[in-house]
Amino acid sequence: MSDNPDRRPEQRSLNEQRDQRLRNLEALAERGFEAYPYAYAPTHTAARLHALHPSPEPGERLGDERVVVAGRVMLLRMLGKLTFATLQDGSGGRIQASFQKDKLEAYNALKKVDLGDWLEVGGTLYATKTGELTVDADAFRPLVKSLRPLPDKHHGLTEKEARYRQRYLDLMVNPEVKHAFELRGKATSYIRRYLDDLGFLEVETPVLQAVPGGAEARPFVTHHNALDHDFHLRISLELYLKRLIVGGFDAVYEIGRNFRNEGISYKHNPEYTMLELYWAGKDYLDILALVETMYSGLVRELLGATKLTYQGTVLDFTPPWPRVDYTGELAKRAGFDFDPLDEARLRAWTAEKHPGSAAGELPLAQRPLNQLFDKLYDIYVEPNLVGPVFVMDHPEAISPLAKRHRSRPGLVERFEPVAVGMELGNAFSELNDPLDQRERFERQQALRDAGDEEAQMLDEDFLTALEYGMPPTGGLGLGIDRLAMLLADVPSIRDVILFPLLRPE
Repeated sequence: MSDNPDRRPEQRSLNEQRDQRLRNLEALAERGFEAYPYAYAPTHTAARLHALHPSPEPGERLGDERVVVAGRVMLLRMLGKLTFATLQDGSGGRIQASFQKDKLEAYNALKKVDLGDWLEVGGTLYATKTGELTVDADAFRPLVKSLRPLPDKHHGLTEKEARYRQRYLDLMVNPEVKHAFELRGKATSYIRRYLDDLGFLEVETPVLQAVPGGAEARPFVTHHNALDHDFHLRISLELYLKRLIVGGFDAVYEIGRNFRNEGISYKHNPEYTMLELYWAGKDYLDILALVETMYSGLVRELLGATKLTYQGTVLDFTPPWPRVDYTGELAKRAGFDFDPLDEARLRAWTAEKHPGSAAGELPLAQRPLNQLFDKLYDIYVEPNLVGPVFVMDHPEAISPLAKRHRSRPGLVERFEPVAVGMELGNAFSELNDPLDQRERFERQQALRDAGDEEAQMLDEDFLTALEYGMPPTGGLGLGIDRLAMLLADVPSIRDVILFPLLRPE
């Protein structure tokens, strides 16, 4: 390959290494090895072998049983007639293998093995003089050639964004990051078992929707060519699941992806995973009890106790969790000497305390009431809640899908579980009055027509469904990504999403 004088030195070196690895692949094929075998069959993982032999004596032979292991070559030391390789496999563990020239006819082929290649090795077990568990190889074969060199763990893949972009490399050189994703998978498995045991049915609802609803969020838009119509990626699972309750299901849930065309932060990714469930005959207090019990059981099963430490803060998920009143907590923390539901006084106070505004934006006091409540709550309440805690009984203005509170005018029967300043979910006694729902949708549509792109659209088909009658129902949405953040004790939602959204390079 001709050299480009404008190419950076590191890029030139990479191409040279790739060319050498291709030559090594050809040399292995010439020695009779299949370049890309179709399958492999290890008898043990590295983790299993270490569990079976946790503390071998230095120099000890560990029986005559032959084992077969396979993994990526992470270390390779060639010492003349003796070679050592360290293999890393999918169990997250590593196992050493030793190769002796006088035992292996194909020994010299090891010179064509590179770091990053996959090897299958068979042999018996022993411990080296330093006590390291090792496979004494009587046979080996290359499984795949890594045509690119692995990045150096300490210098080649340390920038966070590079690790997110090339998660496969991150997992190779930082295998500890797998733990967060293993916990995440176990958490969703637990949730499914828990809800299935309660009699819930797992269902799937459309991702492409003509009218996205169920949340105040800006949707992504896509065009369907065959129908020549714009559709939206869903922003919530809610309205289609409620249609199923209308249709006669008693208890349904879905764990699925939502898509919101919004900013990115340590706790926001435009594509994220939600659990949503709807349970006929229940109200929000029944759902609250479900959340406490499910979360505490989940944390205990995965971490061994109902307490966990997140970024240095101890969180106790043992029921019952504390409850705080939305308007009462807002008044206390902001220092109101009036009821926050008094809109005129709330706007006057806000105009005095928060007079400024960003370029092109209305001052906070002049924004729609739902935005005003949301912003003040984000400033004064949520960041200061350690929890886990339930924030109870929200203003109707910010809850267009929740049932009016049975004893507190101006509020709805709604709660949000919160921990370390993060909303973990949202739950209602679901609004099932179609006339009330239409009025609220119309108010939302008016906000949308006035320029609020996050206000909900008026969904005539959903209103039609409600007019056939939805029984009293409790509903819940929980964020799986934020739950995984807590379980894995990681600071960013990107650390629990295998391939987070990034700006294209």
